[in-house]
Order: sequence, then C-alpha cells, then structure tokens
Amino acid sequence: MAGQGSTGNVIAAVCSFFVPGLGQLVQGRLGMAIIQFALAVFLWIFLLGWAIHLWSIVDAALWKPPLST
Repeated sequence: MAGQGSTGNVIAAVCSFFVPGLGQLVQGRLGMAIIQFALAVFLWIFLLGWAIHLWSIVDAALWKPPLST
C-alpha cells in the first residue's frame, strides 16, 4: 500500500523539488498539480513562489491515497 514515506511519495517529492506540482502529476492528481504550478509561477513574480514550492514538496511526500472499498 502506498502511503507516507513510500517510495512513490519520495519520488513524487523529488519531482516537486524540481518543478512545483510535478510530484502531484506523477501521483495522478492533475487538479492539484495545476493549482500548485500556477500558484508557484504567479507568486514567483512577487518572490513568494518558494512558499508554494515547499508546500508542493511536502504535499507530495505526505499524501495518502484514499482507501479503496
């Protein structure tokens, strides 16, 4: 089962380190990937993109897939 600390989440966090939202895209979370990438691009204009960048990394690392029934 994939979860916090799993290899998939570590890879996703590393992807998000390089491009905000890429880790979420690797995890199949297209909506969150678009939101985080767009916010990071927008906020880098005001030198605050680092905050979204860090959020993207942590979100990818700590994400737990929903339990299937």
